Amino acid sequence: MINNRGNADGLFQQTLKKPVTITGIGLHSGAIVTLTIAPADANSGITFIRTDLRGAAAIVPARWDAVVDTRMCTVIGNSHGTTIGTIEHLMSALAGCGIDNAVVSLDNIEVPIMDGSAAPFVAAIEQAGIAVSGAPRRVIRILKPVTVSDGVKSATFTPDETTVFSFDIDFDSAAIAQQSHAVELDGDVFKDEISRARTFGFLHEVEGLRKMGLARGGSLDNAVVISGDTVMNADGLRFSDEFVRHKILDAVGDLYLAGAPFVGRFHGVRSGHALNNQLLRALFADRSAWRYDSAVVSLPAARRALEQLAVA
Repeated sequence: MINNRGNADGLFQQTLKKPVTITGIGLHSGAIVTLTIAPADANSGITFIRTDLRGAAAIVPARWDAVVDTRMCTVIGNSHGTTIGTIEHLMSALAGCGIDNAVVSLDNIEVPIMDGSAAPFVAAIEQAGIAVSGAPRRVIRILKPVTVSDGVKSATFTPDETTVFSFDIDFDSAAIAQQSHAVELDGDVFKDEISRARTFGFLHEVEGLRKMGLARGGSLDNAVVISGDTVMNADGLRFSDEFVRHKILDAVGDLYLAGAPFVGRFHGVRSGHALNNQLLRALFADRSAWRYDSAVVSLPAARRALEQLAVA
């Protein structure tokens, strides 16, 4: 989850060079939202600010222990009752682009859904540019297996020398069926293989979700919609296994609420936002399961560096 472009050894924290603003509709609220991602000081992490509020009530840290709801999206909140929903795609983009510190300001209760993927946020971050600070980056190294489960659903951390996300899903609809995917994440892999995968849902669930006050802004423009065994979107899928890739996208964002990239393997089996957050809570509850380390070059990057030295 560490993007090393402009930061060849991956050892230093990154932020944006300048603010960038985007506008879109909230998937669940249906409200038009203007959001700005701005540079932040080293060691400050990711912070959300509601510009429609004032003072401490407006500030919500992007942390695993600030998660207050996981129905259909990840919602963070503070002690003043302020909430910000559907943060996972933006958090995924920040993780995939290697942004350690940023201030995210928005004028409503929900991050805009854009096209249902993380790609518009990646494009915005690239438009702003990435600035490397002199502050060292730290990572969370997984030291032993940690698992949470709910029936047939599970989410697991295991030790690894790189950052790997793998996922298995199984749906009754033939449009999805069984899918598996695994990636060793760096910035390029995230952008090319994960960031464009869109959120998805079933047409027969829409009415019930809207009665619950959810999915009011959902459409074929910002989600893959399935009716029975058919994908309704006229342009079809972006990947043959777009569904499982999007589940990885969500997991990348949810797990970046740890406050730092992790070195290890995540494996999800039919898991979602709730189990992703429960996994972080289980991890941090066991101090023997993890430690902070200085950021290190991934093994593939190290091999490339050695090859370049040999050629030189």
